Amino acid sequence: MTDKLNLSDDEWRERLSPEQYQILRQAGTERAFTGKYEQNKAGGTYTCAGCGTPLFGSDTKYDSGSGWPSYYEPVASEAVDEHQDVAHGMVRTEVRCAKCEGHLGHVFPDGPAPTGLRYCINSASLDFEPVED
Repeated sequence: MTDKLNLSDDEWRERLSPEQYQILRQAGTERAFTGKYEQNKAGGTYTCAGCGTPLFGSDTKYDSGSGWPSYYEPVASEAVDEHQDVAHGMVRTEVRCAKCEGHLGHVFPDGPAPTGLRYCINSASLDFEPVED
């Protein structure tokens, strides 16, 4: 992804709700089993709440039991960036939107086939575009 979205802190605060800002811009997290997309079963595309970039398809979403929406792969490898996260005394792989660098969640190597990955993503970092009939 070549075109980065660079906004000032004030512009991000205007664009996002307080919860979205805390998660996307400050690498926060929502409580497990509270996100609006955790139980969503509708067909469509999950996009970045910060910039609208398509991130995950409903066809890759599955119930991981973790309490957050989980996917086994992004819509395109260049849609997300991965970074080492050593916060909170753990070593994890953070997932960010490649366009706006918003924090989405983390990826773990305990997912289903075909990738074996679990992209554990905060609902507040996502918007959803349902498939039109």
